[in-house]
Amino acid sequence: MSLNAELRAFYEARYPQIPAEARKIMERAGQELADSGQAAGALSVGDRAPRFELPAATGRTVTLDGLLADGPVVLTFYRGAWCPYCNIALRALQSHHDEITARGARLVAVSPQVPDESLSLTEKHELAFDVLSDLGSDTAKQYRLAFDLPDDLAAVYDTFGFDLQRVNGGHPRTLPLPATYVIDRDGVIRWAFVDTDYTARAEPADILAALAAL
Repeated sequence: MSLNAELRAFYEARYPQIPAEARKIMERAGQELADSGQAAGALSVGDRAPRFELPAATGRTVTLDGLLADGPVVLTFYRGAWCPYCNIALRALQSHHDEITARGARLVAVSPQVPDESLSLTEKHELAFDVLSDLGSDTAKQYRLAFDLPDDLAAVYDTFGFDLQRVNGGHPRTLPLPATYVIDRDGVIRWAFVDTDYTARAEPADILAALAAL
């Protein structure tokens, strides 16, 4: 089963269980985000990847320049450990991690959550790649991926118990669009996936094909 087929199956099983009023708010917010054109305005193929220096779950600092010194980089942005779609996507990337590294690339994931949350996620899913904390979504902003949740959707997430105030270190409403980039050793984006739909993610097979094409 492809990653997006797995995500769709999860969505179809879970979504009907969400209260109708909450679904209405989620659908409206999702449509507004799609209509905003933000995905089209995000960095894409041919753009130079903005440099970053972010803390890993283990506490050490990871830089894009340091990663690129070893080869191309697969950079994926996700919303947080509270998002089940993100967890499915990260597990899929982990299952293809050996294939990614066999192509000489480094995989790294970035979210706005605090390092402790990233560490818990890394341990839970036994992730072999770095999970970085982008508090305040400053890096996501440079890639033009950051957006603010509308008030009513933020309230819905509160009722779900996500506690974004805590896990995002005091920046509860700013999240990144789901996005994955393949960046070559010169720091240029050679492949990109960006979508306003949080239930859709880059297929690992497409990432591997992009690496093979470098």
